[in-house]
Amino acid sequence: MSALADAVAAIRSGPHGAEVAAVFDFGGTVVDELPRRGLVRRVFRRGDRRRATLLGGIRRGGDGDYGRFLQAVERTWAGVPGTELDDLGRSAFRRELAGRLFPEAWQLVREHQLAGHTVLLASELPGYAVRPVAELLGIEHVLCTEPATEDGVLTGHLDGPPLWRAGKAEAVRAFAASAGLEIGYVYTDSATDLPLLELAAAPVTVGPDPALATVAADRGWPTLEFRARRDPSPLDCLRTVAGFTALIAGALVGVLRKSYAGERQAMADALMHDATTATLRAIGVRLRVVGAEHTRAPRPAVFLFNHQSQFDVIIVPKVVGGPVTGIGKKELRNHPLFGPLMRFVGVTFLDRTDTARAKAALAPVVSTLREGLSIAVAPEGTRSYTRGLGPFKKGAFHIAIQAGVPVIPVVIRNAGEIAWRDSPIARPGIVDVAVLPPIDVSGWDPDDMDEQVEQVRRSYEHTLLNWPGEKDSAERLT
Repeated sequence: MSALADAVAAIRSGPHGAEVAAVFDFGGTVVDELPRRGLVRRVFRRGDRRRATLLGGIRRGGDGDYGRFLQAVERTWAGVPGTELDDLGRSAFRRELAGRLFPEAWQLVREHQLAGHTVLLASELPGYAVRPVAELLGIEHVLCTEPATEDGVLTGHLDGPPLWRAGKAEAVRAFAASAGLEIGYVYTDSATDLPLLELAAAPVTVGPDPALATVAADRGWPTLEFRARRDPSPLDCLRTVAGFTALIAGALVGVLRKSYAGERQAMADALMHDATTATLRAIGVRLRVVGAEHTRAPRPAVFLFNHQSQFDVIIVPKVVGGPVTGIGKKELRNHPLFGPLMRFVGVTFLDRTDTARAKAALAPVVSTLREGLSIAVAPEGTRSYTRGLGPFKKGAFHIAIQAGVPVIPVVIRNAGEIAWRDSPIARPGIVDVAVLPPIDVSGWDPDDMDEQVEQVRRSYEHTLLNWPGEKDSAERLT
């Protein structure tokens, strides 16, 4: 078993309940540290001092570095409305931090939540940088260094002592005491958090700095190593350009290969096969599929996939194979690359802003299914920032009920690591996909299926946390 699997097993077999606190540090533990910006990026963002200050603390450093960070906060943010910094924090999250969330941290946070633990995110940074991540992870309790405000405007001073070294430990200790909590687990990467680690019944170091690694080895504390969240390299950009070129070339080859028959569906199927195969090969992505037999029968079916990456539109058709089309947002119809291809293979485009029109547009999809063509749908409706799942919309389930076909879940574990949520650049690697057994929805009540839809959603999360075929995917202990 891996160190991460050992940590998960310890959570599952350990004490459960809200009286147990699990404390996570932020930078270097939940999100990867930001690299030093290159000269070009500094020149183009020289005027964005508030943003630079917000992100500047998410780097490992000592007392001097943190002192300079606090001085920059006090100097740069004085007189700025807190609402403006809230907006800045959310923008910085979308543009800078979302792709740096550690998938391993998401899994640990979710395991603690499923164990009923009280999860805290504790950071020496201001809450403007931390709260968007906490909200995404469903972490209710956030302890941060907070700038003082007066009438909603920052004064240039701090509201209380900074959460640094013993200050962070004291804030966590005081919170736990006031809430009647036992500090069961602490996760952090820095020796500056040694006072905090010493409060925990089960301290865990995450990619520790050299000083903390020495302490962890001496005291026998477990150490986790999360994979670095690196920016795309120039070679990744070149591979992606090659991938898009391969997509067009593969599509043309597929159509020409079946054009002699004059059957549009045969050409569409060949287009899908050749285009996806060529694209994945060009960008260096391989698929590792569990449960592939469920894609072959029964057909037609509604294939549901969790949505993490723009490249899911390449991955899912390759996994599903055979006659299949999809449903997409109307904006994709005019996409210069994907638009013509999606129109050729019969994708239905929906206007999400007009519910009545969207429902009317689904009627032809039911006919398509009845004629033998499967569809692939993302029930979340949008891409997620983590492996976690958003709420499932019911449209795909209504379609399956009306067409009299089953629903087949397709669970994608790590496409978001190949290409971050809003990134057009892909990295090489292996994408894990699990296809679950078909679900018969013929007996579902279209007017009362909230619980069944939620059960399907939970099956995705269970699969993500207990990946089939892995030694560390044992059933959850109760």
